[in-house]
Amino acid sequence: MTRVRCVTEMGMGVDVHGRDATKAAKRAVSDAIRHSSLGFFRMIGKTANDMFVDVTIGVPNPETVDKEAVAKELPYGTVTVTAVKGGLEIPSATEVANDPILIANAAVIVSFDKD
Repeated sequence: MTRVRCVTEMGMGVDVHGRDATKAAKRAVSDAIRHSSLGFFRMIGKTANDMFVDVTIGVPNPETVDKEAVAKELPYGTVTVTAVKGGLEIPSATEVANDPILIANAAVIVSFDKD
């Protein structure tokens, strides 16, 4: 079957202390979906569980993202999370040792199988 992209949302999440890419990624996904209510799928004869949700997370250290934890931010659908190099790490202030700010970007794409 062919998938049809219906929604693309973008978000940003930050871990101000701790350099935790998973925490920043979860916040980015939450930011992306926080203002969405996807009621249109009823019009096309689908349910929330028919959705495919593809998440791409950009962080400086993608190998440290717990993809299963990020996927749990999404309440419905078949969720796939991919972490890629991106985002931003802002170095610590000179008077504070090893306390950078980590910023994650998320793209959340919702699609359905076309019947």
